[in-house]
Amino acid sequence: MKHWKPIFVENSWVPKALSLISPISIGAITLGFVVFARGEMSDTVKQHETIHFQQFLETLFLGFLVLYFYDYFRGWLKYKDRRKAYFNIRAEQEAYENERSQNYLEHRKRWQWIRKYKI
Repeated sequence: MKHWKPIFVENSWVPKALSLISPISIGAITLGFVVFARGEMSDTVKQHETIHFQQFLETLFLGFLVLYFYDYFRGWLKYKDRRKAYFNIRAEQEAYENERSQNYLEHRKRWQWIRKYKI
């Protein structure tokens, strides 16, 4: 599973629609085995979303959603700022920190993002 990649769907309406309820403007989003993007994806965006895809595989879809929203709401209560809460989600911290590292996925340790990053 470590070498699995998601299905990339570019020029999709999904990110635009979800941005209406999101604290940020969504350019791309991983939903299960599929990544939806507003336009064409750069290698950096593909890496970022593939990291989320690997997190999804580790926790299964429901576990990922529970952890993601738990982190978001905990951060929102702590910071009283939706954007800051978003950037302090553990899954986002790992993805943003490693989105430019070309070899990261090859050496990535399972479950590290849950233990390493703090809200």
